[in-house]
Amino acid sequence: MKRVTLTAAVVLVAALALAPAAMAKGAKVRLDKSEYGRVLMNGGGKALYLFTSDTRNQSNCEGDCAQAWPPFLTKGKPQAGNGLKGKLLGTIRRADGSRQVTYRGHPLYFYVDDRPGLILCQDVVEFGGTWLLVNRKGNAVR
Repeated sequence: MKRVTLTAAVVLVAALALAPAAMAKGAKVRLDKSEYGRVLMNGGGKALYLFTSDTRNQSNCEGDCAQAWPPFLTKGKPQAGNGLKGKLLGTIRRADGSRQVTYRGHPLYFYVDDRPGLILCQDVVEFGGTWLLVNRKGNAVR
């Protein structure tokens, strides 16, 4: 009887140790209305942008660029909100080891001065490329 109890206790401890990793949820991406139509936003309603100088699944925004345009990071698998295709979500590994969310291969970013409901930098040229909002299909909003 002690053997079964000890085995059950070991299994319980192992399950509890793995629970945080198994329950870790990634950043949420949702589709929301804006003055530019329905665009991608994070779970808190902040607009997400793509950078035309990036290549598929590769960020070209580091240093000062990443200070002005912080990458949209996640620790777990990104979660798709209503109206979005989860299979279009992914991540890339940045130089510092963090994981940046992608949508249809486009690394996603915030603009540092945007707030939920306030989009300040649609179609802005800066740091060698253009910053554009992203639609449901993963295309740049023009």
